[in-house]
Amino acid sequence: MFENRRSGESGRNAESGRTRGNDGTRGNDGTRGNDGTSGTRGTRRNAGTRSRRAAVAAAAALAVAAPLTLVASGDAGATGTVWAAAARPIVFARYDTAAPVEDLYAIAPAGGLPVKLTHTPAVSEVMPSWSPDGKRVAFLRYGSGGAIDGIWTMKSAGGDLKPVPGTKGASDPAWSPDGKRIAYSKPAGTQREIYVADVDGSPTTRLTHSPQDEFHPTWSPDGKNLAFSRADTASGNSRLMRIQLATLTQTPITLAGSHDWTPDWSRTGRIVFSRVDTTGFAHLYVIRPDGSGTQRITSARANDKYPSWSPDGRRVVFTRGGTDDADPEHLFLVRADGTALTQLTTTDSHDLEADWRP
Repeated sequence: MFENRRSGESGRNAESGRTRGNDGTRGNDGTRGNDGTSGTRGTRRNAGTRSRRAAVAAAAALAVAAPLTLVASGDAGATGTVWAAAARPIVFARYDTAAPVEDLYAIAPAGGLPVKLTHTPAVSEVMPSWSPDGKRVAFLRYGSGGAIDGIWTMKSAGGDLKPVPGTKGASDPAWSPDGKRIAYSKPAGTQREIYVADVDGSPTTRLTHSPQDEFHPTWSPDGKNLAFSRADTASGNSRLMRIQLATLTQTPITLAGSHDWTPDWSRTGRIVFSRVDTTGFAHLYVIRPDGSGTQRITSARANDKYPSWSPDGRRVVFTRGGTDDADPEHLFLVRADGTALTQLTTTDSHDLEADWRP
């Protein structure tokens, strides 16, 4: 399973330092394996047991900025509030030495204190995906023993958790633009394929049938296509692919020898993704769905991964850091042309897999 990594790269960490294993756990090198469970190096283990991470510096104070706007609502979750529509919050997964189990948080694009959405010391919640109306969030849940519970949904402020039937072992949930379906990656034999199901879990449709591993589906704005990453299990390379749902016709977006991961399709029709390029680092790139117009938008000597578009397609939120398990990973914002880079989170934590509310 290409060294038990989510990104599929057998050599360098494909998603720039920390990826998930084939079942959602952490990989052998402390990165996340494609299964979502824990790796053996550093502090996480393939068996799924979690050991304490080595002590790192105490958490720094969060940047002082505009607070996240909340409003009371009859549809409130566990916190008693829901997000104001104007806030367009960003939801993400976080863990640190004080809390090695992941929980979901939300933060305003302007910054401020993140709000904790889940409080589950025995299980982890990762890979969040907003519903198009902003009322619910889909995510992957897995237990301290390494077992993947599958995909769940909850209210946008937390609470009212509901499992999606038939998704045990699945990862990478992506909510469809019409709010009726969820696409995801799930094991089929020894490989992972792309599936789609209604939010209630049925009917389930398998979209891909290939000897490679396929991850991280993302919907076109009209809901007629999905883009995803396909990892070659022999070479460790990964390219972006596009599939038309009506015909299941597949078309390559990037070249076969690439190291491309975690695509996100904007409402304006462009795809942002993370690529390990000739610099040896993972940088963010933008491309058209037909494979033309490739443009690099980050270029620092750092690893950039998990990009997600703003609702208007003008900015991208992403994770930077994670060269090793003790290296914090922070959320950053950047404009689609690569300018106006801004750091959003600052604690000594690992902030991953952000998704910007539509």
